[in-house]
Amino acid sequence: MGAPRGRTVKRGLVVGCLALVSVTSGGAVAQTASPTSLEGSRVLDRVVAVVGGQVLTLSELEFEARVAIVERGGVRAADERLDERTLLSALELGVNQRLLVAGADRLQAFAVDRSAVEERLRRFRERFEDEPALLSFLARHDADLDQLLVVLERSVRAERILDSRIRLRAQVSEAEVRRYWEEHKSTLGGSYEGVHDALKERLMRERYGELAKEEFKRVREDARVRRVAPFAQEARP
Repeated sequence: MGAPRGRTVKRGLVVGCLALVSVTSGGAVAQTASPTSLEGSRVLDRVVAVVGGQVLTLSELEFEARVAIVERGGVRAADERLDERTLLSALELGVNQRLLVAGADRLQAFAVDRSAVEERLRRFRERFEDEPALLSFLARHDADLDQLLVVLERSVRAERILDSRIRLRAQVSEAEVRRYWEEHKSTLGGSYEGVHDALKERLMRERYGELAKEEFKRVREDARVRRVAPFAQEARP
């Protein structure tokens, strides 16, 4: 049985808004390499961003992008080559999540909700035919269940933090829904009752998005974020 519709809608709002806002960047390409040997240095990974002292590498970013794709139902697409647009979207999500979680850690707030993380892992598992298929996916991308849990845990915490800050302010009253319908009923079509639920959800989504932008602008005021990878530096300011 699927999750209740209301919970699914709310989670979709939070995830989408986490990826909305870009963070000011700067810096040049950097690499991490193995110790010098007789065969010379070998590049193991590449830094794409530094968030408050936390280094985010390309391999981590790619894995987080693939996890996000799977969570949206794209299991097959998650194994395909990731283009820069996808990586940039994943970077926005990753930076936003890390800023929220780091702020909560400083205040010792929003402790990990193990039951919520386990539920997210259960839903992630259900995207695959069986456990071997999941483990095979992880192995193909040099990851394991522990690494997956880290990504899911951060996602769950970030969503909870953001939602706690803006959920109440994002509510839309019946009067606001009615007023919008009266002003746009010629283009909306149908009766008020027929479009009410979808219209209210749409208005809430729009307000949630605007509030999320404001929240991340506030969070970024004191944040130290440095974009390193060339594709990351092309992000909108």
